[in-house]
Amino acid sequence: PGCAGPGAAGDMDWKRSLRERLAARSAPKKSEQELKDEEMELFTKYYMEWKGGRKSGNTSYMNIPRFYYRLPAEDEVLLQKLREESRAVFLQRKSRELLDNEELQNLWFLLDKHQTSPMIGEEAMINYENFLKVGEKAGPKCKQFFTAKIFAKLLHNDPYGRISIMQFFNYVMRKVWLHQTRIGLSLYDVAGQGYLRESDLENYILELIPTLPQLDGLEKSFYSFYVCTAVRKFFFFLDPLRTGKIKIQDILACSFLDDLLELRDEELSKESQETNWFSAPSALRVYGQYLNLDKDHNGMLSKEELSRYGTGTLTNIFLDRVFQECLTYDGEMDYKTYLDFVLALENRKEPAALQYIFKLLDIENKGYLNVFSLNYFFRAIQEQMKIHGQEPVSFQDVKDEIFDMVKPKDPYKISLQDLINSSQGDTVTSILIDLNGFWTYENREVLVASDNDNTADVDDT
Repeated sequence: PGCAGPGAAGDMDWKRSLRERLAARSAPKKSEQELKDEEMELFTKYYMEWKGGRKSGNTSYMNIPRFYYRLPAEDEVLLQKLREESRAVFLQRKSRELLDNEELQNLWFLLDKHQTSPMIGEEAMINYENFLKVGEKAGPKCKQFFTAKIFAKLLHNDPYGRISIMQFFNYVMRKVWLHQTRIGLSLYDVAGQGYLRESDLENYILELIPTLPQLDGLEKSFYSFYVCTAVRKFFFFLDPLRTGKIKIQDILACSFLDDLLELRDEELSKESQETNWFSAPSALRVYGQYLNLDKDHNGMLSKEELSRYGTGTLTNIFLDRVFQECLTYDGEMDYKTYLDFVLALENRKEPAALQYIFKLLDIENKGYLNVFSLNYFFRAIQEQMKIHGQEPVSFQDVKDEIFDMVKPKDPYKISLQDLINSSQGDTVTSILIDLNGFWTYENREVLVASDNDNTADVDDT
């Protein structure tokens, strides 16, 4: 009798379980919609738990706006895919919000129809009243352009208080182009954080090449060198801290993209091609110079090979510093490092170029140039002058001239900012690193007089 109790309870549990299973089998099956609803309910429950959506006694955190969004980890494939798809949908929606060619033509027609007389020369004008009328008729996509702020921005010295129709239309076109380009660049922004890495920009430019008629003549074997040449200009000037990424906003704000897309013009003048870093002749020139310097044809440049760059008058001391500070492989420079070197020396007025050269001149890594560092580099100029049979110039005189040109805040130290502010950075650096640059500076008055004589001869003829 003492064992009957537990045994009976066990039998009861077993019988109840059997009854429930039989009842479940006989119950009507759930419809497909009910199953979907149940699945969604479970998904929502577990998703909210995963996101930390469970209710807490302290709700003060709800007043703090969300400011951090964790990027999916490499192993979170589903989240990564979801992020990519949502970004693609977002960019498509933004693209549809832009004015297409037909809508731009309609806008021009409306502006032309509502122009306000009299014309100034051949330029059609529009007053604020008609400007607002056009805004009402142009459609919702144009609404953002028809504001008092934009009208005032384009208002100049018209006595009737009107703006130029052409200027306004160009403004709209520029805005549309900027948004199109922003969307186009964002498609290559793998991280989705508003910046492009070097590989992202390389992909963008590589896929852009077939759309640029001015690059039709480039052989496909040269594409990788062209892309490297083009990308270096963006990163040299827009990534001064060498982080390996550039903000898309910075790309849009600078003129480099305009220069690159200028190659869409099939009738680009020879002069424009020569001055445009991204043109085929310019890229071939830079790469051709690199090949010519590479005497042993190993694809890299030694210090001796680089010494023949330009007029071949860069000092050995400066070249030593280049190979000490810049990235080299077994003491030799590759094409990418060479491009930075070329961009610095060809754009010595630009802050990024001055920063590159200043780092080389700052031998003690103090953040400024003093009399010692100036003398260290100028001695090499004096030695070169002796080799060429010229009477060496006194360092004391040159040092005084440099400090007079720069006018630094501290009379004994020249900082990078002092060089940039003086607008004489290109002259100062040329005096210290290049015999030809020093000679040009030293004989500037003779050269100016010679140019004036040549001009007079041309006038007489």
